[in-house]
Amino acid sequence: MEAAERFRQGDENLVIAHDLRVSVRSVQRWRRAWSQNGPGALASKGPASLPLLSDELFAVLERELAKGPVAHGWPDQTWTLSRIKTLIGRRFHKSYTVQGVAALLKRHGWSCQVPARRAIERDETAVAGWVKETWPQVEGSWRRSGPGSSSRTRPDSR
Repeated sequence: MEAAERFRQGDENLVIAHDLRVSVRSVQRWRRAWSQNGPGALASKGPASLPLLSDELFAVLERELAKGPVAHGWPDQTWTLSRIKTLIGRRFHKSYTVQGVAALLKRHGWSCQVPARRAIERDETAVAGWVKETWPQVEGSWRRSGPGSSSRTRPDSR
């Protein structure tokens, strides 16, 4: 018997926790979610790491980002994570954390452009913030191909 049925029957949290071998605190949280959101609230929605934006919505986000920050009301042409977070909230009514926005962008091939000069020295119009780019293939591994040892006293002892 699942927890939602036990809640409907009026079983106590302690009894449910004992039978399901979970903490009483977990059952309290389940009961609160069940009473606020209905019986379907206890169904799993999958891992929290899944993106909230589908590929179609991300394509719309890319078009919005291509318009530039000035088109969305910011005073300069720099996309920051907090600005992109705000844009996602305004445009799609989805809530992301700054770290979640960074992960979303990286997952879709975007990377952060870090300026080479300090803010006083650089030209603000040349800085784009987050851009989508393809990196060239890196060189091969620096490790030796043969067996070896990190020991100074017994090199190649294996």
